[in-house]
Amino acid sequence: MARPRSFDERAVLRTARDQFWATGYAGTKIDDIAAATGLGKGSLYGAFGDKHALFLRVYDDYCTEAEEATRRRLEGPDETAYQRLREHVIAIAEDTAADTDRRGCLIAKSTAECAQHDEAIAARSQRAFRELHDQLTGCIAAAQRAGDIADGHDPARLASLLLAVNRGIEALGKGGSSPAELHAIAETALAVLPKP
Repeated sequence: MARPRSFDERAVLRTARDQFWATGYAGTKIDDIAAATGLGKGSLYGAFGDKHALFLRVYDDYCTEAEEATRRRLEGPDETAYQRLREHVIAIAEDTAADTDRRGCLIAKSTAECAQHDEAIAARSQRAFRELHDQLTGCIAAAQRAGDIADGHDPARLASLLLAVNRGIEALGKGGSSPAELHAIAETALAVLPKP
């Protein structure tokens, strides 16, 4: 009979996530994670599998958290949809500006580093981007129903624009753009949405 685990799995996963986030997938060794978590390599392998399996678990958890956070920001009644959309886009700029370590978004970072040669990471990234896009589309459609964004414009195309702007803000922030520049980009993206 297997012994019960004597560690907090969620805490270990958070620590592993932070290590991957700081040094990237290729730059992280299982020894680094063992040192950061205080677990032996055997315990890590036994609990999570190899480095790739551990990263996929961490990455899936991060993507799910990002999807759920975006859903919480964007869901609600039609009457306040534009305000929620605006607050979401501004929050991306503010969160990015507050990231003084310039870690950036783990989805964007992992997609850039790994998706070209890792089908599992590419598939999870695509699923996350689709989910974020769908949430933006729903919020834009709600704002159109409320009369705050003009009808006659495909909400999915407008969502694609905002998704690209949000990912671009994160990339520019990682590259050192100032908080004022990031905020101006967010405001400009919102200003170009078609008004009724």
